[in-house]
Amino acid sequence: MRNLMILLLSGLSLNAIAADTEMTVYRSPTCGCCGKWIEHVKQNGFKVKDIVSDDMQAIKEKHGLPDKLASCHTAIVDGYVVEGHVPAGDISKMLDNKSKVAGIAAPGMPMGSPGMEMGGQADPYKVVSFDKEGKFEVFASH
Repeated sequence: MRNLMILLLSGLSLNAIAADTEMTVYRSPTCGCCGKWIEHVKQNGFKVKDIVSDDMQAIKEKHGLPDKLASCHTAIVDGYVVEGHVPAGDISKMLDNKSKVAGIAAPGMPMGSPGMEMGGQADPYKVVSFDKEGKFEVFASH
């Protein structure tokens, strides 16, 4: 957290944390909102390797994602799992804090989250962190 405060006070943005950070995103070939989310993370400094897959369930299982937290796409960044429409700022926060979690997720497909913008409609939603034992807690509220 201290590093994040120093960056913010020095005038650098969370984009600086993401700069040159590579992320692999797995998505279904028919998912349009996944492409919008990919654009969101790219605009926030992440380098994205986009992999289209017909077996998203196998990818989620391989990376230990709890079923309750599933969404439409799965990303891997610096060894962490990022599931669904998680804002780039939350990903940067997790990376900067070197969080002791397996990953973070925005379960379902919350309206108004990055990639799910629908004419100004925005539902409140939570991003949750999870560990390898399947425990999870609120990471951020939006």
